Parts: sequence; structure tokens; C-alpha cells
Amino acid sequence: MINLTPAAIKAVQRFIRGSETPVIGLRLVISGGGCSGLQYGMKLEAEKADDDWELEVEGVKLLVDPMTFPMIDNVNIDFVDTLTHTGFKFDNPNASSQCSCGSSFSV
Repeated sequence: MINLTPAAIKAVQRFIRGSETPVIGLRLVISGGGCSGLQYGMKLEAEKADDDWELEVEGVKLLVDPMTFPMIDNVNIDFVDTLTHTGFKFDNPNASSQCSCGSSFSV
């Protein structure tokens, strides 16, 4: 299960409404990089891949590839908007460590 806070849901819905192209959902992906070795990625997606996990959270469709899903299962995603930081923040119980910015981690 992937959890989105009300602030994250509102932000994703705003980005989908503002998209110039059709969007079926939000893709969550893990790739190599960042301070801790792995980093979170998100993008609006026009199509679902055949092997994607598809989840719906409060009306927001999430698409996750099979390699990413085990690394973000039970993750909590928030959207913060402060004077020093605006963006999505991930709280991942699967991470053995993460950088202070919250955008990269290791397992």
C-alpha cells in the first residue's frame, strides 16, 4: 500500500488538471542516484505498462513498475510548501538510511 497525505493528493490533482496532455495517472519510480544511492521519481503518465501495479488512493491513480514496488511498499508521500522547500516528501519504512533532503535513500 502507498499512502498519500491530503496535501499530496491535492498537489497531484492540480498537476494533472494543469497537464497539456492526457494523463491516466502518476508514475512512481526508483532509480539509481542521489546522495544515498537510490532516488525517488514521479511523472504524469499517459499510458499504463502491461506489468505495472495500479493503485488508486483517494481518486489518484498510481502506476508502479514491479522493480520499484517492493522498495516503496508502505511509503507515505506528503507535499510540503515552506519558505525553504516545496515538493513531495517521502517517508519510507523500507529505507535503511536516507539523505536529509528526503529525496534519496538506500535499502
